[in-house]
This record gives sequence, C-alpha cells and structure tokens, in this order.
Amino acid sequence: MTNAKPVEASTSTPSIGTLGYVAPEVVLTGQVSKQGDIYSFGIVLLEILTGKKPIMFEQDENIVKWVKKQLQKGEISELVDPGLLELDPESSEWEEFLLGIKVGLLCTAPDPTERPSMADIVFMLEGCRVGPDIPSSTDPTSHPSPAG
Repeated sequence: MTNAKPVEASTSTPSIGTLGYVAPEVVLTGQVSKQGDIYSFGIVLLEILTGKKPIMFEQDENIVKWVKKQLQKGEISELVDPGLLELDPESSEWEEFLLGIKVGLLCTAPDPTERPSMADIVFMLEGCRVGPDIPSSTDPTSHPSPAG
C-alpha cells in the first residue's frame, strides 16, 4: 500500500471560459449569457480575420483594443495578416474583410446591451458571401436541377 493522500475537491471557482475569449461582464459576475457568447464569437471572428491571438499583446491590450488602435491610426492594412491573406484594397474581398472586422467590433462592444443578436450577425454577414449560394434542404426551389 502506498502513502498516497486523498485528492481534495477544489474550492476555487470553476473556469467559465478561456482567457481572452470571455466577455468582461462574465469575468466580473460569473454569469454566462447570450451577450457573453456574442462577445466570444466576436473575438473568434477578429482572431480569424487578423491572424492574431486574443491576448498576445502587451500589458492591458487585447485584440479588440489593438484592432481599434489600428483603425484610429488609419493603419487598416496592418489588420490583415500577410501570411493569411493578400487583399487588394480596391477589391470586393477587402470590403468583405472590413465588414467582418466591423461585425467583430460590434460583437465585442463593452456594453452587452449594445451587442447585436446572432440573427443580426447572420443578416450582416450574409451580405458578404462569396461564391454560389449553398442550397437549403428545406427550400425545394433552391436545389439545382438534375443534369439530363
């Protein structure tokens, strides 16, 4: 028999999310909400578009503050990670990229009541789809006709 000590239950507060993705009000209150999920979605969107991690910045800066700072300085091209995308500022893809950045910032608004709903986010992002529409299985008119 070994002298192993029994494992004690942790008395710390359970984790409510990953650092950098959790909405500030969720960190303060511990209460999860749809608005908190919207914030997390906005962080993921900004992360995908910029290629930056949410907390890989100096001191008190995070991805939201960094994006806002780049926009205020007029250094919009700094938002695009050249390893991810090469966008021509005159292209429609550039407009789509900027729309994604704007949606990400709306989702991460400091006041949870100012964040859009997921329905609003989908509506905003549907306007920037590229390529053919994906047929809906519930709409028979959207299926391509069989080749004859």
